[in-house]
Amino acid sequence: MRDIFYTTLIAFIPIIFSCKKNPGNPAPPSTPPVDSLPVTPPPEPQPTDPAVSPTIGFFLDDWQPKNFTIPSFTDTMMPSSASVTVNIDAGSIITKVPPYIAGQNANMWMTQMVTEPLLMKYLTALRPSLMRLPGGSLSDMYFWNAPSGAPPADAPPTLQDADGKDIEAKYWYGKNEESWTITVDNFYNTMQQAGSQGMITVNYGYARYGTSADPVAAAAHLAADWVRYDKGRTKYWEVGNESNGVWEAGYRIDVSKNKDGQPEIITGDLYGRHFNVFADSMRAAAAEFGKTIFIGAQLLEKEPEGWQTATDKSWNAGVLAQVNASADFYIIHSYYTPYQTNVSADVILNTGVDNTHAMMSYLNSVFAKYGASPKPITLTEYNITSQGSMQQVSFVNGMHAAIVMGEALQNKYGMTARWDLANGWSDGNDMGLFNIGDEPNVIKWNARPAFYYMYYFQKMMGDRLLKSTVSGSNDLLSFASSFSSGEKSVILINKGSSSVNVNVISNATAGKRFYYYRLTGGTDNGEFSRKVFVNGKGPDIISGGPSDYATLKAYSSETKNGIKVALLPRSVIYLVIDKKE
Repeated sequence: MRDIFYTTLIAFIPIIFSCKKNPGNPAPPSTPPVDSLPVTPPPEPQPTDPAVSPTIGFFLDDWQPKNFTIPSFTDTMMPSSASVTVNIDAGSIITKVPPYIAGQNANMWMTQMVTEPLLMKYLTALRPSLMRLPGGSLSDMYFWNAPSGAPPADAPPTLQDADGKDIEAKYWYGKNEESWTITVDNFYNTMQQAGSQGMITVNYGYARYGTSADPVAAAAHLAADWVRYDKGRTKYWEVGNESNGVWEAGYRIDVSKNKDGQPEIITGDLYGRHFNVFADSMRAAAAEFGKTIFIGAQLLEKEPEGWQTATDKSWNAGVLAQVNASADFYIIHSYYTPYQTNVSADVILNTGVDNTHAMMSYLNSVFAKYGASPKPITLTEYNITSQGSMQQVSFVNGMHAAIVMGEALQNKYGMTARWDLANGWSDGNDMGLFNIGDEPNVIKWNARPAFYYMYYFQKMMGDRLLKSTVSGSNDLLSFASSFSSGEKSVILINKGSSSVNVNVISNATAGKRFYYYRLTGGTDNGEFSRKVFVNGKGPDIISGGPSDYATLKAYSSETKNGIKVALLPRSVIYLVIDKKE
């Protein structure tokens, strides 16, 4: 019995002493220390979609969930450290991504298009979400249903320029079957093959220069007949192109030929009143087929300067006074850089950020000033006018396009469309996305660098824009997004001339890997290389990018040691992070 007592006493001695050292109900000795307990990860952010911004509006009606497909990849070593941090807030959605943020402009002088296999191969790969046509200022001289050389009888043989001088009227025709131009039917064929929605600009100039008893009614009827012919294939329509401009057909008319008492010089108020006639006729035509269409009116994107015309200075006030209740959306154009000046890459890239924000801020102030309702804003033409160093055909212009699309999302535009698919070489002052056939020593339809920046933007941008912040650099831009399939994405743009390593962090748990494509310029032509390299692979000729862009392997690393990438000078990285399994 005594042996049992001593054995029991000895067993309890450690507990007795422990209680003296740690009075107050101590934990039993079998409990592991706190730092050895398994760590429960914080819950994944569960964001909710914000209310649709009125400046995006119905351009989100066609939104669809987007799933990411993991590409083939090459294992790539990460930098060991980074001086810049990008923080993705997966719980903060800025907006759903409008499907029409990466549109393009077609035009009437770039062949029948569907007859050009290489061009169509590029377009079907790019799949521009929206294609605007028939193209810029010629829209106001375009008769969509007329054969070549057969304008309406009330379309005069001469028009007036801004100074009142008579000039030959060079009209364009939707039934011209010559190889250098395109029929309206082949426009539809092109859009169908490219998977694009259309935005059609109807001929408003005809309402001004037409010589019938009621030229406004005649022009509105022409537009309505196009809506009937369209039969619901196209949702979005514009009335006129840059109608305030001194370069535009209809800016100034010969009043001696006009029969409804219109003034010699157009005003915003007059355009607004005419817009209402067009809109009524076009909507009535769409209703005949049970279709709904959306019709846009033109505004100026910034406060007119002192040298601009009286028409410009009163344009927005006049238009909004007339169309506040009738326009579905508003149209602006911007060519961003100082007009036709030989500026640096820094100037060009900074305009992509600054101007995109400034234009939206200005328009919101205009709505407030004139008591107009905010409506969707569309940037239906944009590019740069910088020239003299081949800026327009360079990789820098591709970076600019990526910045504009990202900033348009941040600032909640409804759509953008870059000008244009093809133009003319003009010693490198060519805004065309493709070589129309006049670029020396380059194959016809070769894609310019901007094509690749837009291709990967659409491939790697998700369906919801997320908040992201940059610390450690003023040269770095980030545009983060999420896919409905669970992956997170970020587009990183280094506007600067020095390399930088970037650490990407997020409050969402990463999956096993991340994948990215890095786009850089070449060493030709100073800071305006005509080449783009994707993950080190460039073109086989003197301009453009890699021919195997669609099958190039992504770079990839595991996420167990973080997510770090090297951004070379003036480079763009399109990066997607695996979802948590």
